[in-house]
Amino acid sequence: MLKNKTLLITGGTGSFGNAVLKRFLHTDHFSEIRIFSRDEKKQDDMRKQLNNEKLKFYIGDVRQYDSLERATRDVDYIFHAAALKQVPSCEFFPLEATRTNVLGTQNLIDAAAFNKVKKVICLSTDKAAYPINAMGISKALMEKVATAASRNLKETTVCLTRYGNVMASRGSVIPLFLEQIKAGKPLTVTDPKMTRFLMSLDEAVELVLFAFENGNAGDLFVNKAPAGNIGDLAQAVKELCKADNEIKIIGTRHGEKLYETLCTREEMIKAEDMGDFYRIPADNRNLNYEQYFSEGEEAISAIEDYNSHNTEQQGVEGMKKLLKELPIVQEMMPK
Repeated sequence: MLKNKTLLITGGTGSFGNAVLKRFLHTDHFSEIRIFSRDEKKQDDMRKQLNNEKLKFYIGDVRQYDSLERATRDVDYIFHAAALKQVPSCEFFPLEATRTNVLGTQNLIDAAAFNKVKKVICLSTDKAAYPINAMGISKALMEKVATAASRNLKETTVCLTRYGNVMASRGSVIPLFLEQIKAGKPLTVTDPKMTRFLMSLDEAVELVLFAFENGNAGDLFVNKAPAGNIGDLAQAVKELCKADNEIKIIGTRHGEKLYETLCTREEMIKAEDMGDFYRIPADNRNLNYEQYFSEGEEAISAIEDYNSHNTEQQGVEGMKKLLKELPIVQEMMPK
């Protein structure tokens, strides 16, 4: 299916793009993989490090339709990972988050449809479910844009994935803890009872590939992920590194949730259990407003959302088991 096909990864110099390349670069899947991003330095570093003729690099910004239209010519599949995803920066610059996450996604889908790309997988985040911050709100609207577009496209299938925190990805808390241990500083914890879903980059790639293979127009895929609290995570990092740094509680930051939700109650009503994943089909009601106001869903009141508070908690030992798989942690563990 993937032989002699061309894949485009937007935001391809990031953690997710690197994980996809690790999976596919040295296989016979895809004859060409295009990396689209605005960071020429990261592209140049990737070009030199990987030195693979399968790779093609495109400088551009998802905010600019023209650069996307050129990059999507003769492309078969797209993984759309380009985003502004840091909660604090999006909180201070919400319009920038909107331009990249919402309008940029529409630009990508328009370009993909124009060039008859077969399938587009848009990557979203647990922060898009019941969003309380600008990053989550922009990603929630990104999901709506992708779902709405999927209803009207004949030759391009658009579907989505939503996942939680990717352990050790850029900007995540695990690299911060390791840097604090190296520097002999306290490990800064916002709220030790704050819970998060935890997944590896490989699991993030698996989710996208599952959506790629199984997705119909407008489908949203979620993986069933382990969860745990931030206090246990900090303690697990300390124990693995044999460190005695204190844990300092600094309080919840602007725009942070106590726990994250991967599927809302409303989504769980229609979610299809697919083993390790949930498939949430698109809401394809038309603009007959009576369906929204005079017809309800009694079952919604009897079901819970799927969040990091009500799923299985890993505890310190479970966290240690997950962390041991990460190269960045392995490097810090005493031999």
